[in-house]
Amino acid sequence: QVQVVESGGGLVQPGGSLRLSCAASGSIFSIYGMGWYRQAPGKQRELVAAVITSSGSTNYAASVKGRFTISRDNAKNTLYLQMNSLKLEDTAVYYCNTYPLPASWGQGTQVTVSS
Repeated sequence: QVQVVESGGGLVQPGGSLRLSCAASGSIFSIYGMGWYRQAPGKQRELVAAVITSSGSTNYAASVKGRFTISRDNAKNTLYLQMNSLKLEDTAVYYCNTYPLPASWGQGTQVTVSS
């Protein structure tokens, strides 16, 4: 089972950018897909973006399409989420996990968008 550590979160103003990283303890190359999820206060956890390992195809939640980009570095066993044009509603704890079926959750990384 892959274990992950998310990092890169922080406080940013609306319109700003952040890049999240997810370091995996095992190889993510053999896993069908990896995704970034988020959970805002009082809301259910939701899928933000996912990438399919074999094809490299990606999919995004409608709310982030055009602003966020998911990518991976198989050699480094690392997943990334580049977040641009951040909005107040992007504030959440962000997690990476397997896709489409998440396994155990890591601690996540807090992203706060505030002026």
